[in-house]
Amino acid sequence: MRPIRVRIGVLGLALVAGLAAPTAATAAPEAGGGAPAPTVEERRLDGEVPREILRRSGFAAVAPTFARGLGRADSYREARAVVAREGAALWRRAVDRVQGRGPARGDLSRDDDRPLYWARLGMTRELRAWEPGFGLSERQRTALLTELERTSRGQTDLRLPRGGHGKGVKRVLLTGFDPFTLDRDIRISNPSGAVALALDGTVIDTPDGPARVETTVFPVRWADFAEGAVERALRPYLPRVDLFTTVSQGRVGRFDVERTNGAWRGGFPDNDNVSRTETVPVADPASQPQWTTTTLPYAAITAADTGRFPVYDNTSVTEIPAGGDEPVVRPDGPTPGSTAREGGGGNYLSNEIAYRATLLRDRLGLHGTLPGGHVHTPVLQFGAGNTDPAAGAVTDPEFVRNRLDIVAQTRAIVGVAVSAAGADRD
Repeated sequence: MRPIRVRIGVLGLALVAGLAAPTAATAAPEAGGGAPAPTVEERRLDGEVPREILRRSGFAAVAPTFARGLGRADSYREARAVVAREGAALWRRAVDRVQGRGPARGDLSRDDDRPLYWARLGMTRELRAWEPGFGLSERQRTALLTELERTSRGQTDLRLPRGGHGKGVKRVLLTGFDPFTLDRDIRISNPSGAVALALDGTVIDTPDGPARVETTVFPVRWADFAEGAVERALRPYLPRVDLFTTVSQGRVGRFDVERTNGAWRGGFPDNDNVSRTETVPVADPASQPQWTTTTLPYAAITAADTGRFPVYDNTSVTEIPAGGDEPVVRPDGPTPGSTAREGGGGNYLSNEIAYRATLLRDRLGLHGTLPGGHVHTPVLQFGAGNTDPAAGAVTDPEFVRNRLDIVAQTRAIVGVAVSAAGADRD
């Protein structure tokens, strides 16, 4: 994901997974107390496009069914069980639909990631508005919202194969992002989310042996990242995987393997229309570097024939040079002592998740042994005659073809990365 002012088209995907989850987005309480108001994201559910996507995918009943389950809960403990069960069921249903298991329950193409996003928001809005007879504290509601985020994003569904590094089935961790820039075009789909749904639990055959892929999807919200969602999710898994990658949508017509990630938030609004312009906030800022680097086998990835889109090794960054005060674009990477203003992947949340994931890798002492980094996919485009968000269709044949091709090529890129990383270890 890249700031619109700097890059064309932005959608996100990223790598990360774990038992811990992003903290749920907050909303101000209604005047006079009671349940909090819906968030900016949740209010978009009232539009015609989200309703059409939910109806045409068979997901329209998800939120009402969830609300009825909550209504039958007689205690906080029962409510938490409902939230955990229904959140996990939503993730599994979305994965199954994309991977062709069970009925499609609608005419929307099965590869579509948007039903998961809009159905989850329907559930969080119901949970935010719910006022049970037994009373619910603000802290309890926040805990339930966090549990719903965690389960409905696949973070309780990670199944890494057993074994040590280099033995048996390789373990790959990959995550995607929700759709975003929805006020620009509410029809938007995120190819990174589609990749995550398509690859979750699948096995890729590589010359270095089979690789099992486990995935999760992250929100496009600055606050979740500032509260440590990435680190909580990744920390239990990075020491156990053979490769990780963050993925998001980048430029038109190309993939990029991002060489360098920067410690700067550029301020582009998130899905709650919140802006943040600051150094990426992390634990122990005194030891925080301005830059982190990929350890993915970028030379092998860019040299391989993985699909119809070209794949580039992107070394460019934007920095404030040591002793300077103005940003400078550096095509060949940062110079010593410089301050980050954009990594190769920009200064939005895909750069940030790549920065956080690779910084955590380094802080865990895994820089020299764990391949990991960020991949940007091409922009997912609608067909040539379907470019007006106000009057256009929510899908078309070219839109579906583009998404399927991006998913297939990302899968091939992961396969090449696993194989090349295995060859490097040998």
